[in-house]
Amino acid sequence: MTIETQEQLDGLLQSPEALNEYIEDKARLMAEKVVGDRVKQDVVDAITSTEVGKRLAMHEADEQNPNAEGASENGKFRTMGEFLKSVSDSQRPGMEFDVRLRALNESQGDQGGFLVPEEFRAELLSQTLETATIRPRARVIPMARETVRIPAVRDTTHASNVFGGVQMYWIPESGTFTSSEPTFSQVRLDAKKLTGLTRVTNEWLADSVIGGEGLITGMFASALAYFEDDAFINGSGAGQPVGLLNADALITVAKETGQTATTLVKENLDKMYARMLPTSRANAVWIANTDVIPQLLSLSQAVGTGGSAVMVANIANAPTFSIYGRPVLFTEKAQTLGTAGDIYFADLSYYLIGDRQSVTMASSMHTRFTTDETEFRVTSRLDGRPWIDSALTPRNGSNTLSPFVNLAARS
Repeated sequence: MTIETQEQLDGLLQSPEALNEYIEDKARLMAEKVVGDRVKQDVVDAITSTEVGKRLAMHEADEQNPNAEGASENGKFRTMGEFLKSVSDSQRPGMEFDVRLRALNESQGDQGGFLVPEEFRAELLSQTLETATIRPRARVIPMARETVRIPAVRDTTHASNVFGGVQMYWIPESGTFTSSEPTFSQVRLDAKKLTGLTRVTNEWLADSVIGGEGLITGMFASALAYFEDDAFINGSGAGQPVGLLNADALITVAKETGQTATTLVKENLDKMYARMLPTSRANAVWIANTDVIPQLLSLSQAVGTGGSAVMVANIANAPTFSIYGRPVLFTEKAQTLGTAGDIYFADLSYYLIGDRQSVTMASSMHTRFTTDETEFRVTSRLDGRPWIDSALTPRNGSNTLSPFVNLAARS
């Protein structure tokens, strides 16, 4: 029932039965709405809490970012293949320049490249999430400009304070307060250039570029994921991201006394797990080279004069590896067995990726003129580095802690 006139309101006020019925009806509708909204929110929370949901949310936010450099180019091309063909044709003699292309150096794509529409850049990045190790688990920071500074707290020791200087005191009534303050710092991300190059025959271009959209898109997506991952794990920081292997906060656990070269023993894993920052253990993952697999499958635990096997995988079905309940991710970008960096225990939420949010494409038929081929070049700009620059000394205990732990060389 809806009250629309003063007469209807007067009628309700004169009839207690009608008024009670009206109030009960409104209360029921309100309860249904509250419950319905709560159920819908529960569904949204359940979806976004999953890994797939996080990726979808990341992709959706990325695709709809109005500040992305390529956002103004959305909707000009129906498919990535159509865009690629337009880029290629712009370099062919006698072909008219496609005004839909946004050249980054006046109208000469071979000099500056063409800005990829944001909708296609987001598609490339969403495909990299399916094969990447670091990006899906790191903290991705959109970069609206070439350099971004991220606030951080310099917390290196808890011997006498926390957060780099915050000290708490037990004082009596009417006691004097002593002030203290945290130590702040900044992590700087500078967009660095990652470039890939491929070539295709001009016959293939003429016959099937639009049909080959999935091939080229998938190839560039996989290449971006591969070389990003390699830099995020091994990067030196010189013209490329700072990888886990070269992180200032990385803790390196020593090998066991007398440990045989190119081996991995349970005690190594025990000590790596113990050096993980306690608040990060529930979020950390193991990252290892595939050469480590046989060592994991042959782990054993000494018990008195005997021993027993240590199971890290169920081989009855498709094997899923886990150590102390945390998943093991295998990648060829980790160092080979026996080398520092062949296995990590890391909380990747402490790794920052600065995403400049622009990808450019360029093509040239001149560099491969004698073989009748056209080259495509894709360029992305990004950076990556750990959020903290030092391991933490706990208040009690002799070993430092960090969200990044690896194992020393065994050779």
